[in-house]
Formats: sequence, C-alpha cells, structure tokens
Amino acid sequence: MVPKALDYETLNENVKKVQYAVRGELYLRASELQKEGKKIIFTNVGNPHALGQKPLTFPRQVVALCQAPFLLDDPNVGLLFPSDAIARAKHYLSLTSGGLGAYSDSRGIPGVRKEVAEFIERRDGYPSDPELIFLTDGASKGVMQILNCIIRGQGDGILVPVPQYPLYSATISLLGGSLVPYYLEETANWGLDINNLRESVAQARFKGITVRAMVIINPGNPTGQCLSEANLREILNFCYQENLVLLGDEVYQQNIYQDERPFISARKVLMDMGPPISKEVQLVSFHTVSKGYWGECGQRGGYFEMTNLSPKTVDEIYKIASIALSPNVPAQIFMGLMVNPLKPGDISYEQFLRESRGILESLRRGARLMTDGFNSCKNVVCNFTEGAMYSFPQIRLPPKAIEAAKKAGKVPDVFYCLKLLEATGISTVPGSGFGQKDGVFHLRTTILPAEEDMPAIMSSFKKFNDEFMDQYEDNWNHSRM
Repeated sequence: MVPKALDYETLNENVKKVQYAVRGELYLRASELQKEGKKIIFTNVGNPHALGQKPLTFPRQVVALCQAPFLLDDPNVGLLFPSDAIARAKHYLSLTSGGLGAYSDSRGIPGVRKEVAEFIERRDGYPSDPELIFLTDGASKGVMQILNCIIRGQGDGILVPVPQYPLYSATISLLGGSLVPYYLEETANWGLDINNLRESVAQARFKGITVRAMVIINPGNPTGQCLSEANLREILNFCYQENLVLLGDEVYQQNIYQDERPFISARKVLMDMGPPISKEVQLVSFHTVSKGYWGECGQRGGYFEMTNLSPKTVDEIYKIASIALSPNVPAQIFMGLMVNPLKPGDISYEQFLRESRGILESLRRGARLMTDGFNSCKNVVCNFTEGAMYSFPQIRLPPKAIEAAKKAGKVPDVFYCLKLLEATGISTVPGSGFGQKDGVFHLRTTILPAEEDMPAIMSSFKKFNDEFMDQYEDNWNHSRM
C-alpha cells in the first residue's frame, strides 16, 4: 500500500523529534489514573487556577462586561458591577473595532499596546514604543514567532539554559535548528557562569553551528533563581561581543519570594549600560497574564517587545503575525488590565490589593514550605525558590534504583516519578525533561497547591521517598550537597 501523507512514517521528521515533558509520559499516566478514579494532584504544570487559586475579581468583572456589552445598557448594572469596572469596560470596548468578537490588528489593539508601553516605561525608566510591541496568544506564541524568524536551518544554534523550559527545546526541534546548552550551576543556587557560556559557543562553532541567539529565563523555570543586575550586565556584554540576539523570558517577574534579589528587566539593564551596547544589542522580551498573581493561563494573553530591531525586520515579523489574523481579543483586555492596574482611590483598589497580596504572600510561604519539606527527605536536596512557581529538587538515586529503572526500560528520574505518582497521586515532571548534567536526577513540581494542602502533600512525598530510598539503598549513602 502506498503511504499516505499523514501516516506516521511519512510525517515531518522535525515533528517526531519534538519532546515536551510537561505534558509527556507522566502527565498521560496521571490522566489514566484519574479516569480510573485515583485522586491526582497535578503539580506538573504552572496552572494556578487548576490548583485552587481564585481569579482576581476586578479583571473578571471588566471582561464579563466586555463579553456581554448589553449589560452596560441595563439600568441596574451599577447594582452588580462597581463603577470603575463599568468605566474600564467602556474604555476597552471603545478601543475595539466591533467588540470582543471582532478581529483586532494582527499586532494587537493599538490602545492596549500603548498601555503596555506605558507599563514598561514606568518599570524601567525608559520610553517604550507601542509600534515595537506585539500582543500574542500567551508568551509561548511570541517565543515561537521570534524563533521562527531566527532559525534558518540545522546550522543555526540557540543558546538555552539547562535545565530549561521545554518550550525552547521543542520549538527549536520543530523549526529544524540546533539547541546549544549552557549549564546553570546548582551548587551556586543555579547561577550562571560566563565562562560556561563561552565554552558552549566555542563547542558549537567547532561543530559548524552558527550561534544566533541566547535565551534567559528570569526568574528561572524550572530552577526558580533570579538573575542579579551584575549577571544581566555580563550576559548583555557577552551578547554584544558574540553578536547574539537576547531573548528575555520574563513571564515570572511578579513571582518573587525574597527581598535580596528583586526582578530587574534585561531591557532596563541594557538601557542603563548606554551606548554602544544599548544601541547595538538586539533584545526581545516576553511577558504574559498566565503567571504572577493573575494566573490566567487559559486566557492566553502575552506580549513581546523588540529593542534594536530594524524596521524591515519588524515588518517581516508583522507579516508573519498577520497569517493568524488576530491575537485572542479577550486576552488583550486582560493584558491591558494587568499592565494598567487599579490605582489608590479607585473603588475596587482595596479589594484588588487584598486579593493580589494574599496570593503572592501565600506563594512565598508555599515556596518555603516546599523547600524545607524536600530538604527533610532522605537523599533529596533543594535550593530555595527565589522566584517563579517551581521547586526543582535533586533526587540522589541509589545505584540499585538506577539499575531497576534500566531493567524497566525507563530513565531513572522517570522511573522515580512514576513510582511517586502511583503511590501518592502527585504528578510531577522528571528533571530529564528539562535537561540536567549526566548522572544527576531531579524532578520539577509547582509550589501552587493550596497552602492548607501543602503539609499533607509534603508528608505524602516524604513517606514515599524515604520508603523508596530504604528499598533501594542497601547501605548505599550519598553525601548531601
């Protein structure tokens, strides 16, 4: 029989190469167990509302009115909605070309892009141009658009931190490029060593790869570290020297759980450095409504801002964005609300402040609870989660466990995570899905479970882990970090 175009054997080989561990084997097994009636705690993905985080009231009120504009004509609307929500809904509807059911400009609603530019200027202290800001269906779509413009073939390499969020490895595979890893140092709280970067580039060039861009994830996913200003200066200097585009994944900028290292944008540091670097280094920065205290993952709202890209390049990126006609319009309203938040004196301000602070304070306590819980377990060590939404503990597997995994045909940390899932219902992601040094094993879990559930979850994890270690240890011991 002649193979058909969509038979597995004839599919695009790049599609087959793609791996995305966050929704991989562990997630599929967890979904099966859930169908069988087992209670599953899905900590595999940063999906706050799925784990009980309540949506912020004000943005939902505004978008509800935008979705059902006839409510604004009801004489009783003021009994159900506060006046500031009504005013903001009217504002956003006036920016659209026909309400939320109409396409917007392919770059996003101009008025919302202006609000994003004003937010960036307030944050960084430097003006931002709305014409260089594109709204997207979540930050992921923006990352994919930009990588699509950079990668011309297998000979083009993208520097990606390891451990890394698999969006990058998956997209680079799909586009037929080459991932060039640079390893973060776990013993230095997942710090970045510039010498490691130089070595990675040199090795790639030796293989004939042209390194064209560098990715930073700040705060880190899955590692949770925050880059210091000095780190960012080093990175920008490196990109200037090596003529690399810097892709700044800054989607967790609201998620900071310590006071020593606040979030600083790559753009601010770039502008602070002054010419020639501030005029030469090409930078694309990404943000989203999916993270922070918003957690509106399902709305799919994001943006990217371009710095030092030529007008012709911006036009080409606009052309590619135009193929999809329009980003999700309700999500653009959420983005506008995030970057142009309520102010003191607004009727809904106190409630908004109470809700947002409550979420961030709970996440900060959750980060500490989880770190301490992991560090109380046998053969487990975990750096404190400075930012983002994840813990990434190292699991020091005994040789007998590694041998058992091989016999089962599994990667060792996949073997461990599957056993954890079967025993406790806790669905995690094995560290191998993010990349790690040879012979070192991790898992990633979110810090998002409800605070009141956290002690029971960590107790369940500890019971499983310590019994697992006892089963496979056989007097083997591994010194702690």
